[in-house]
Amino acid sequence: MRVTALSGGVGGARFLRGLLAHLDRTPALADSTVTIIGNTGDDITLFGLRVCPDLDTVLYTLGGGVHEGQGWGRADEGYAVHAELSALGVPPDWFSLGDKDFGTHIARSLWLGQGHSLSQVTARLARRWGLPDRGVTLLPMTDVPVETHVVVDEGGGPQAVHFQEWWVRMRAAVPAQRFVVAGMDRATAAPGVLDAIRTADVVLLPPSNPVVSIGIILGVPGVRDALRGTRAPVVGVSPLVSGRPVRGHADACLAAIGVSATSSAVAALYADFLDGWLVDDSEADEAMPSGVTSRARPLLMTEISAAADIAGAALDLGVELARS
Repeated sequence: MRVTALSGGVGGARFLRGLLAHLDRTPALADSTVTIIGNTGDDITLFGLRVCPDLDTVLYTLGGGVHEGQGWGRADEGYAVHAELSALGVPPDWFSLGDKDFGTHIARSLWLGQGHSLSQVTARLARRWGLPDRGVTLLPMTDVPVETHVVVDEGGGPQAVHFQEWWVRMRAAVPAQRFVVAGMDRATAAPGVLDAIRTADVVLLPPSNPVVSIGIILGVPGVRDALRGTRAPVVGVSPLVSGRPVRGHADACLAAIGVSATSSAVAALYADFLDGWLVDDSEADEAMPSGVTSRARPLLMTEISAAADIAGAALDLGVELARS
């Protein structure tokens, strides 16, 4: 089975780890391949280095090196470099990078500076984490630098700040007036992205943020059209449980675009291409958009086996829809 998934950071990465666990435990799916299209709208330049938070979270999670408690960053991390930068007064002081994490960003920035594309750099990093050995290909959504900014008002009038500053420093507590994606007007889909959607047997939307993760990927020219045109069933997993995100600030992002924090409202954002939708049992009675088949089940990824069960249910729904 050829599986293609669009993914953001922590929620997407944990779902994808569950997907690989499900494939590993299912003999009939042993030869499956997984292509992941990762969000790069969160990317930012810090300390002179190019940081790709969502891509790195997927790499570390699938490669077995993520900090489990945080869901991002490296396990057994140290912060000597960050402490020295702080002592030198180098901003920003609201975003900390670990020593091992710095290694990733130094390598990425070095290779980008040598003229390699983000796709090529990501492939090198994926090999370091053993993803190709597991049948996994990780693609950035675009090779063009794209950055999401948030228009907020902290009392001095509207201003645009980088998404990471709003997410990390402000913790999304300052209401977002709107999102602006710098560079999207120049973006094109990275090599392999559109083909991965068109040639898939099933396309999955993990429970990533529908506005600033999945929504940003959908903004890349050609991606939404490819999803509309693919013969593969497109199955998504709601990022909400009882009307609230399990982690992160998806509810604040939805409020900024005038969408209610319900699984049905999120499904409506994808209604032009979505075929199947998994919702939590707590939202089983919600009416879904026309043409979308929904299934209710527990959606808390409390451990890898639970994430594997959710991924398995998404694949099962995809197979059911493909046969109908």
